[in-house]
Amino acid sequence: MHGPLLIELGLVILGLGMLGALSVRLSISPIPLYLLGGLAFGAGGLVPLATSDEFISAGAEIGIILLLFTLGLEYTADELVGVLRRAAPVGLLDLVLGAAPGAIAALLLGWGPIAAVALAGVTYMTSSGITAKLLGDLGWLGNRETPVVLSLLVFEDLAMAAYLPVLTALLGRTGLGGGSLSLGIALVTVAVVLLVTLRYGPVVERFLHSPSDEVLVLKVLGLTLLVAGVAQRLQVSAAVGAFLVGIALSGPLAHAARELLTPLRDLFAAVFFVFFGLHTDPAALPPVAGIALALAAAGIVTKMVTGWVAARRVSPIGRLRAGTALVPRGEFSIVIAGLAVTAHARPQLGALAAAYVLVLAVVGPLLARGAEPLGRWLFRGRTRRPAQRPPDEARRQPDEA
Repeated sequence: MHGPLLIELGLVILGLGMLGALSVRLSISPIPLYLLGGLAFGAGGLVPLATSDEFISAGAEIGIILLLFTLGLEYTADELVGVLRRAAPVGLLDLVLGAAPGAIAALLLGWGPIAAVALAGVTYMTSSGITAKLLGDLGWLGNRETPVVLSLLVFEDLAMAAYLPVLTALLGRTGLGGGSLSLGIALVTVAVVLLVTLRYGPVVERFLHSPSDEVLVLKVLGLTLLVAGVAQRLQVSAAVGAFLVGIALSGPLAHAARELLTPLRDLFAAVFFVFFGLHTDPAALPPVAGIALALAAAGIVTKMVTGWVAARRVSPIGRLRAGTALVPRGEFSIVIAGLAVTAHARPQLGALAAAYVLVLAVVGPLLARGAEPLGRWLFRGRTRRPAQRPPDEARRQPDEA
């Protein structure tokens, strides 16, 4: 038995429980506390962990997969296709607004065009994991703007399926041929998964169905991890694969899977957020703090504009909620920066990305928490409704989202 490993894991999980209890008492999202806790016990922190890093890394990956899988359970394949079609123009706006600050900053710093492409990806991508957790924690899953937010997350993840092979080719100097091949494989993979999801969902459900909760958990979890792993192996986001598996399930099976996997999701999601903090060296943050804060401010503005435009058919408060839900950055930004640093593009890019993600991963949930009070104050004259009508933000009408 590995005594030190068990002791460290026990301390980490117990610490997460205590931070979660504190967040409940303070009536805030636990995400910022998890991130700061990881920062305190990561490389360069107060008491660095020694033996549990590999387990926490794997647990973090499982956490993001389960978060996106349970999000996929909320919607059917037809809803996904319809929302993606309507979100395509706003998705392109999100791409331009989100990527521009990073590209411009890298060019102004004299880092060159390849670093500009990498930093553009860092500033563009919303954290699917943090946003998924926020939507659940704040009770926003049934809101009218939520399908729009989810469609933008899926659009971003699909954009990553095209972006990552191109970036890898640029960093590795493999040329147009290598990049085109990787991009083609990624797009074909996404198309195949979408086809199976849309046309063969009932077949997947019959395969997974079981009267035994134990067997159902093993089948659903195994299939989700398998599809996510294959997708990642083929240069596609594991999150996209997990999300589409969730989309393929519906009805009683989806309800049973959600109930059974929610405790596992919550455990590994907490590990996922701690993982970011663990791999951030506090000493590397001060030299890039000014640039990170400037990029973070630009990132907040661009995502608020995107959310406001995307949710134009809902109430002003709903539009604010949509914008704040898109603010957090996380897993993809770290992955992109890691690729650039490994390829020796710019050593400072890793520290800058870490500081940028840490700021927005903490500020994003706090902004989301304050979106409704701020909206009621800003739009108090425009949000009044007749007493017999329920508030529009409490109803889910996907056709108007």
